[in-house]
Amino acid sequence: MSEPRSAPTVGQVVLGKRLQDLREKAGFKRDEAARVLRVAPATVRRMETAEVALKVPYVQMLLDAYGITGEELDSFITLTEEANKPGWWQRFHDILPDWFSVHVSLEGAAEMIRAYEPHFVPGLLQTEDYARAVMQTGAIGQAGPQQAERHVALRMERQSLLTRREPPRLWVVMDETVLRRQVGSAGVMRRQIDRLLESTEMPHVTLQVSEFSSGHHPGTYGPFVLFRFAVPELPDMVYVEYLTGAVYLDERIEVASHLEAMDRMAAQAATARRTKEILCDFRKEL
Repeated sequence: MSEPRSAPTVGQVVLGKRLQDLREKAGFKRDEAARVLRVAPATVRRMETAEVALKVPYVQMLLDAYGITGEELDSFITLTEEANKPGWWQRFHDILPDWFSVHVSLEGAAEMIRAYEPHFVPGLLQTEDYARAVMQTGAIGQAGPQQAERHVALRMERQSLLTRREPPRLWVVMDETVLRRQVGSAGVMRRQIDRLLESTEMPHVTLQVSEFSSGHHPGTYGPFVLFRFAVPELPDMVYVEYLTGAVYLDERIEVASHLEAMDRMAAQAATARRTKEILCDFRKEL
């Protein structure tokens, strides 16, 4: 039987959608595909929606039934084996909730990441000391010192995607509040501002500060992240986090609303050049 697991990787989501496309092109209904495997139709649905891991023998039986042969079949099987390998973040399963492991998977597969943050420097741009100070103030609930350090280590490892060979485009709008609210000591804040200034020199990173003087904007309801992917099987997706979990939105109207809000905020916020000046001014104040 196909095995359930905590959270799907992006590769499993993509292959599930491709498997569904192949079934529909072959003219098979789910109950017909289920008869091929001698399972309930719900199992086929769960395979196609990445609710269970794809077992290679099942995938091969379905592809045979759909008329997929030769190199296409071999390629799909190889991709299935690769997709079923645990993501690097699963080493942090002891502190990583399922709802956030999906975020890390999407983050690593995204072509573009756009984020609005009204409270803290986004995790991908935090220094280790700043991240530790955030954790120690109770942002992760009742976690003890050892668990907090594991969260910090996870956050630092996530940042490696910005220095990989083909990094995603990262475009962040931060409220001025993020700079004015001190996290940790003045030294921690100075090093964090330095880190933000360094990020402004990265060609694939755009950082904008939404100043108080620019007035109200559409994002004041709360932070969110918008992911865009290069693969057609994955639609644009919005991640909205709350105190004890998160929701992932992929309905077109919801994504479009968040995208419009993000565009309006970016147009209203300080330009990237002006943002660098703002950061330099704050650095002098610390």
